[in-house]
Amino acid sequence: MITFLWPLAFLLLPLPLLARFALNPAPASAAGALRVPFFAALRGSAGTAARTGWRNWLRMAALTLVWLLLVAALARPAMVGPEVALPAEGRDIMLAIDLSGSMGREDFAVNGQPTTRLGVVRQAADAFIEGRKGDRIGLVLFSDRAYLQAPLTFDRDVVRQLLDQAQVGLTGTETAIGDAIAISVKRLKDRPEGDRVLVLLTDGASNAGVMQPLAAADLAKKLGVRIYTIGVGAERMVMNTAFGQRVVDPSQDLDEATLSQIAEATGGLYFRATDVSGLADIYREIDRLEPVTDAPLYLRPTVALYFWPLGAALVLIALFALAQAQIPSPVRRDTMQEVTS
Repeated sequence: MITFLWPLAFLLLPLPLLARFALNPAPASAAGALRVPFFAALRGSAGTAARTGWRNWLRMAALTLVWLLLVAALARPAMVGPEVALPAEGRDIMLAIDLSGSMGREDFAVNGQPTTRLGVVRQAADAFIEGRKGDRIGLVLFSDRAYLQAPLTFDRDVVRQLLDQAQVGLTGTETAIGDAIAISVKRLKDRPEGDRVLVLLTDGASNAGVMQPLAAADLAKKLGVRIYTIGVGAERMVMNTAFGQRVVDPSQDLDEATLSQIAEATGGLYFRATDVSGLADIYREIDRLEPVTDAPLYLRPTVALYFWPLGAALVLIALFALAQAQIPSPVRRDTMQEVTS
């Protein structure tokens, strides 16, 4: 759709007429003109007068068209496209998900069916990622070592797909919490301060990797990264053994003290997820603590067109000046003929 960005410029259209009728004509000066008593005879026949009148009308039409084109260019015509939603600049959130061997333990139940810890984490994290419109989301997976699976991106669907493809023990069976924090912080350190968030989920204690968890947390604190830690695993589980049923604690390896210290040091919180609904509630609480940015911004792509009327006006001015220079005045030609005769 073609529109004018400065439509008030069209108020200038009657300006030449206003100047014509509002301003007084220049006073005639006897010293500046030659009075000829037989001027009418010098103009020649009626045909010459008609040609002169036609040229005057043509000149007036050309000047009027030039003025219209100049005003149209000043009004800034533009081709405006449909609205395009731009992602609002929100928070930068890294998700660090544990893939150690214990994440395959089936101590959760969904619809009465035993489900692995990773399966429940996928489901809850998927809903969390889907709701973070306007945020950049990144994904770090860790076990024996940590690696970046998805850099910070607005494409939440890609992050969800990569998380769905993650498998228990993909890079080992141990737990490198410190390395996961370090890699996440490295990706967040260049982002705007105040909006750097890491959500770390694990079901064990750090027993692998190069960097210690508390040292990595201290680095995150210095760089302004808030860390929310989530400990996953049921508190009690009934197992069938050769000696009958036995109640065990499947989360006895979970290092809650270290996870709490990591969160406290960076201004975040530690959460404990013992069942499916509890994990979903934790992600909802993180949504409340780190609210999503308001409605996205909308932009209409605009292509400027003012140079077309401006260029046409300049071409007409050039042609008009060239014509005025090449066409001799009919009065002057007739005068010369009369004088010669």
